Amino acid sequence: MPASDTWSLVHAERAALAADLAALPEEAWSTPSLCAGLSVRDVLAHLTAGATLSFPRWFAGVVRHRFDFDAQVITRLREQLGDTPADTLARFRAAAGRRTTPLGRRGGPEFMLAETVVHAEDIRRPLGLHRAHPGDVLRTVARFYADTDLAVPSRRRVEGLRLVAADAAFEAGSGPLVTGPTLALIMAMTGRRPYLAELSGDGVAVLSERC
Repeated sequence: MPASDTWSLVHAERAALAADLAALPEEAWSTPSLCAGLSVRDVLAHLTAGATLSFPRWFAGVVRHRFDFDAQVITRLREQLGDTPADTLARFRAAAGRRTTPLGRRGGPEFMLAETVVHAEDIRRPLGLHRAHPGDVLRTVARFYADTDLAVPSRRRVEGLRLVAADAAFEAGSGPLVTGPTLALIMAMTGRRPYLAELSGDGVAVLSERC
C-alpha cells in the first residue's frame, strides 16, 4: 500500500478515536487502560506524543533517560497531558493529521497505524467502546506485527504458530493453530491477555504462556 494511503488510514483511526472520546465523562478518564499503570487519559497523551515527536527529539530523550524506554514514554506523555482531560483530547485532535514518526525511517506509516490501532483498543476496551475497523486497517496491522519485533516482540511471540483470521484474509506462520477475529490476533500478538479468550486452536496455550 502506498505510504500516502497508509497515512490516510492513520489519520482516520485517530479521528475515530477522538470521536469516541468526545463525550467521555470526566470521571472515566482515570479508568485503567490495558497498558499497565496507565489510565486511558495517559495512553491518549502517549498517542499524541508519538504523533508529534521527531526521531531526533525521541533519541535525545532516550539518551537523557539512559536508554530507559519506559521512563522516556512517561516523560513524553506527561508533556501532552495538559491540565484537564479536555486539554488532553484537544492536543490529540490537533496532532491527528500529522505524519511525524518518532522512529524515523524504521517506523513509517505502518508502524504508526499499528501503534494507533493497538493503543486505541487499550483505551476502548476498558471503557466498553467498540470500533468496527476497516478490513484493510486490520490486515495491515496484523501483517506488521507478524513480521516484525520493532515496537514489541510480536514476531517472536507467535514464532512457531499458525495464525488464521476468522473474519479476514490474513494468515501467517506455521505450527499449532491460533484462530479468531483479526483484532484479537493483533492484540494477543502485542501481549494483551484479555483478547486470548476470543481465540481458539491448539496454539492458544502456547501464545498464552508468551503473553
